[in-house]
Amino acid sequence: MDKNLNIRQKLEKREHEILSPYAAYSDQSLGRDHEEKPCDVRPAYQRDRDRILHSKAFRRLKHKTQVFLAPEGDHYRTRLTHTLEVSQISRTIAKALRLNEDLTEAIALGHDLGHTPFGHAGERALNRICADTGGFKHYLQSIRVVEILENHGKGLNLTKEVRDGIRNHQMSTTPSTLEGKIVRLCDKIAYIHHDTDDAIRAGIIKEEAIPKEYKEILGDNIGIRLNTLIHDIITNSEGKGDIIMSPEIESAMLKLREYMFSSVYTNKTAKSQEKQAEQLLEQLFSYYENNVEKLPKEFLVRIEEWNEPPYQVICDYIAGMTDRYAVSKFEELMIPSAWSVY
Repeated sequence: MDKNLNIRQKLEKREHEILSPYAAYSDQSLGRDHEEKPCDVRPAYQRDRDRILHSKAFRRLKHKTQVFLAPEGDHYRTRLTHTLEVSQISRTIAKALRLNEDLTEAIALGHDLGHTPFGHAGERALNRICADTGGFKHYLQSIRVVEILENHGKGLNLTKEVRDGIRNHQMSTTPSTLEGKIVRLCDKIAYIHHDTDDAIRAGIIKEEAIPKEYKEILGDNIGIRLNTLIHDIITNSEGKGDIIMSPEIESAMLKLREYMFSSVYTNKTAKSQEKQAEQLLEQLFSYYENNVEKLPKEFLVRIEEWNEPPYQVICDYIAGMTDRYAVSKFEELMIPSAWSVY
């Protein structure tokens, strides 16, 4: 019978043979908003993963802040390396639980596509600016990226399961698939892990300063703590229709997260330039509000021909900027250029 199947169909058949009954099977996807002819090689979620990987928004993540603005050093995380670490941890867990790795990876790679320049400082700035029109949340912007902004306004036409996982990767909401639940949890695990590493490298904290009561439960160093968290999720979720942690490990992880907020995420040294970054984006937004015609052509056409609200188009433009592009545009628009008289 397999001789009559194409490669995609063989892979879909194999999923039913090896994956857990709790997995999201590719051939049972709820589909896309716009129907497409299936690929003869790749199942639906693998196709989504590839579309995200090849998108412009994904490439821009390499020049967007994770925690530290403009760090001096080559080894600090960016939004792209954070995304890749979330993907790696998520796939490790999905594979161990025999869940759909392609779906897991697609959600992980797409979860931060809508993040602003300058990390959460940029998100705060846009949220204030857009307060009267619903505010700004990066996970909702990620959905705008994949549904509207990519591919010249056509979006990526991803499956509903991938979009559900991206939209609900915040802890306050619940994804509809176990693969999405893995990414939601691994997003937190990844940033606690790598932000600790970056903070130690930057001299913001020391390993010895991390409270002993958390280290006794999770481990004495960064690598051991990550290993503990991954093993705990796998052990407690195996054979169950949910992604869960043991109460002791989860409590210690959340307490460690609280420690990171008080010691790193609100640290004056680590966050010394965030106010300037917020003001930079606010001034850029104000400039384009008063000079809409200065927007790039592909954004201007959305106002003039598609009748989209100017504030939304300006927000999309600024949210998509990299850190260095935002600084470059600010210098171009706000700082007088040198000139000579002959």
